[in-house]
Amino acid sequence: MPQTEVAAIVLAAGKGTRMRSDRPKVMHALAGRPMIAHLLDTVRTLGVGRTVVVVAPGMDEVRSVVAPAAIAVQEQPLGTGHAVAAARSALAGFSGTVLVLFGADPLVSQGTLAKMVAARTADPKIGLVVLGFRPADPAQYGRLVVAPDGALERIVEFWDADEATKKIDLCNSGVMAIDGGRLFAWLDRITNKNAKNEYYLTDIVAVARADGVRAVVVEGGGEELTGVDSRADLARAEAIVQDRLRTDAMKNGATLIAPETVWFSWDTKLGRDVVIEPNVFFAPGVVVGDDVTIRANCYLEGASVASGAIVGPFARLRPGTTIGREAHIGNFVEVKNAAVDAGAKINHLTYVGDAHVGAKANVGAGTITANYDGFRKSHTEIGAGASIGSNAVLVAPVSVGDGAVVAAGAVITEDVPANALAVTRAPQVMKRGWAAEKRARAGQKKGKS
Repeated sequence: MPQTEVAAIVLAAGKGTRMRSDRPKVMHALAGRPMIAHLLDTVRTLGVGRTVVVVAPGMDEVRSVVAPAAIAVQEQPLGTGHAVAAARSALAGFSGTVLVLFGADPLVSQGTLAKMVAARTADPKIGLVVLGFRPADPAQYGRLVVAPDGALERIVEFWDADEATKKIDLCNSGVMAIDGGRLFAWLDRITNKNAKNEYYLTDIVAVARADGVRAVVVEGGGEELTGVDSRADLARAEAIVQDRLRTDAMKNGATLIAPETVWFSWDTKLGRDVVIEPNVFFAPGVVVGDDVTIRANCYLEGASVASGAIVGPFARLRPGTTIGREAHIGNFVEVKNAAVDAGAKINHLTYVGDAHVGAKANVGAGTITANYDGFRKSHTEIGAGASIGSNAVLVAPVSVGDGAVVAAGAVITEDVPANALAVTRAPQVMKRGWAAEKRARAGQKKGKS
């Protein structure tokens, strides 16, 4: 944790043009939530006191995601320096360290940011720290020109670099830690005299050095500086996040049979000794207790699964679902907004929605809780120890009492008392010899044709 007051300015005004999207770039999801939310979580763990997110006009959906961070609007896209200046009023009077971050670079680590803050405050002569890295392909990144004594002399944007400068492999990530007492005065002195006619934040290095203030570089690298500017970048960032989540899950006591086929959300919670078979997808809001088995090809979202339960294979748990201890949810079973109590079994080809299934009840194959009548959704209550026969339809609102039995194929439209048997089916009609006669008649017709 930093020992000095720290603020953060997060630049998030990108409109997703290169992603071919109508959605702001930072709103594209990683592990089930907008990428900017990942970065803001990192900022919070660092102990940052004030955060300002800079957006373009009309980005109301970003506002709701980044709250309670302050919002500043960059009215025109005139460069990164201009974007940072938009946060001036939100940070009026602030004199600590200001971190400048990019909402589309969501993987930068708390450890790296802490090093930058420490470097900025280690010597009063250091007013500026730039995060550098050495990519395998420097491509169009700006280059960091460092003096023999380790001081950062200048940052040269690719478009303004000569061939000698382009050979430098130390590149600019864009992330900076800056003396907040001087930041905005320095920004007032940068110009747009460059190839793009923009106000580059990188020019602040030359301004600071002109004031006799030292700038230095902290190096990061690897996956944490993966930026997202395209759909392909987004897929690469998702792969990195998923690998991290899988590793954490296994470190914390879960068994993943084929880790590369399991997909987590940022908030997935797993207990100890959980076993997850291949091709399982966790959407947001899932909590899994100890000793749970999630069999292959399941999809879970907004659901909780208590200790000892078994889910799947090929099961779907939808939002609002709670599965009790040692309950069984089997193949091709869908459960939505329903509570399934301890020891209950729903093992085959069944839909249970807007319902409560009591402890140790058994719901047979092909059963449906018919919860929607075209106008409203209604509740189905299945009592403890009840037995629902195969291919039954429970037309909500309806309840089946404790220990009651619903016969196979029944359509239940009225409440079933505890320990009663409910049967609704037409009498079976027997026509002896009919099948043989039918085959004989069919054979005669075939011979004449």
